[in-house]
Amino acid sequence: MVTKKPRIVIIGAGMAGLTAANKLYTSGRSNQSFDLTVVEGGSRIGGRINTSSFCGDRIELGATWIHGIDGSPVYKIAQETDSLDSDEPWECMDGVSDSSVTVAEGGHVLSPAIVEPVSALFQNLMDFVQGKTDNGGEILKRFPNCENLSVGCFLRKGLEAYWADPEKNDVGMGNWTRRSLEEAVFAMQESVQRTFTGAGDLHSLDYNAEREYIMFPGEEITIAKGYSSVVESLAAVLPAGVIQLGRRVERINWISTGNGNGFGNGPVTLHFCDGSVMSADHVIITVSLGVLKHGTSPGSCFFSPTLPNSKIGAISRLGYGVVNKVFLKLSQEKGIIGSGCGFPFLQMVFHPQDSEFQSPKIPNWIRKTSFLTPIYRDSRVVLSWFTGQEALELESLDEDEIIKGFDKTVSNLLPSKTGLCNGSEMISDGLKELKFEKVLRSQWGTNPLFLGSYSYVAVGSSIGDMDTLAEPLPQMDGPDGSAAPPLQILFAGEATHRTHYSTTHGAYFSGLREANRLLKHYNCIGE
Repeated sequence: MVTKKPRIVIIGAGMAGLTAANKLYTSGRSNQSFDLTVVEGGSRIGGRINTSSFCGDRIELGATWIHGIDGSPVYKIAQETDSLDSDEPWECMDGVSDSSVTVAEGGHVLSPAIVEPVSALFQNLMDFVQGKTDNGGEILKRFPNCENLSVGCFLRKGLEAYWADPEKNDVGMGNWTRRSLEEAVFAMQESVQRTFTGAGDLHSLDYNAEREYIMFPGEEITIAKGYSSVVESLAAVLPAGVIQLGRRVERINWISTGNGNGFGNGPVTLHFCDGSVMSADHVIITVSLGVLKHGTSPGSCFFSPTLPNSKIGAISRLGYGVVNKVFLKLSQEKGIIGSGCGFPFLQMVFHPQDSEFQSPKIPNWIRKTSFLTPIYRDSRVVLSWFTGQEALELESLDEDEIIKGFDKTVSNLLPSKTGLCNGSEMISDGLKELKFEKVLRSQWGTNPLFLGSYSYVAVGSSIGDMDTLAEPLPQMDGPDGSAAPPLQILFAGEATHRTHYSTTHGAYFSGLREANRLLKHYNCIGE
């Protein structure tokens, strides 16, 4: 009698799904333990990793950075596959510029005397929130309930405490006061932090959870041959046919009680958008938290029966943000490359949206972005990041609107008489005539396969919700005493990792965790 192998289906061919598939296949290869399939709703592998090209440069539309190389499995894979070096230019190949120019709306170049103290204040406050320093304790004494609210609340109280010190010189420039400039520089730093966390508003970011987030030590780098090279290496070991593209799941039927139907006709049934059906003994779900939110919303039939209330609650409470990138190509070299000096790392400072001093030429959707920078030194491609509602609005604009919006913004920011310094060099007056001619932007928020970018712990949720999300189903006997088939639905993805959420290495660890769970269940060796 031939024993049928357990059928494992992985939904999603991103970092988590391909890591799980790689582990299951390589661990069970010697005795061919499993019937393994990866179904991917899109036309490519990688998920929220998407290396592309723009005007001859290698860029990342999704995941960009290896956040700390010491101990990172992503760095190890990139190193082993010789992906860290390339003869072709790539995004952020020079790292992050340590030479920035900060310009306020109306064309006012800000001196370090204004920018650096406020930026240092912001960094010290974030270091305290993240448990790296004790320098914020005085703020908690003044505002003892703030830590129970949000990161945004704490930061703003820190700014108030900064202003409460002995009065500073209030000399400003143009229609800016010293205090309004400081507040705008602080807001610029908040916008940078929003892109790190994915939170559209830092007032929705839970204060207490920040200390549980772990960063790998060491340098932060981009991958020369593209982030996609990492997932391609994970997929390369899988036999042809294991990964099936264009297979979008419409409904998941599972059995919460009863004995099931045995291997080969498993207790989980996947219904696809093309009308086809697939059965499995175990399904590892690696879709984004945004897709899970949509799939557990009132009226949705994505899960049948519906998930337990504890899991639905965790999915509902956790935060999930939209972060998009915009790449623009400079239309001419006059006054830029020709001067021997590139476009600067331009930090942009805007009046608040309720200010009477706002320039009508600068569109509102651009006012919460914080910088515009070449993707490497002297590149004619520049990059900006958007988060939250502005990122979503960006997705609805046509390309001409985006180009015109940046044209008008840069024209307003660049001074008419004073040159801008990039390091020790001066940019010529030709920069004033700068225009953009091409644009490429990511669109993660409206893509139905993702519905956003990455997760965060929102006010009202906790790290415990990520643990709840990671729990497999079913976990216990049915109410009638009958045992339901175990581990029918398992959950992986960055939103299921309590200390490395929002990252590719968090997704990697989660895929490894669920693969090892099944290997242990079948008495295979897992690590």
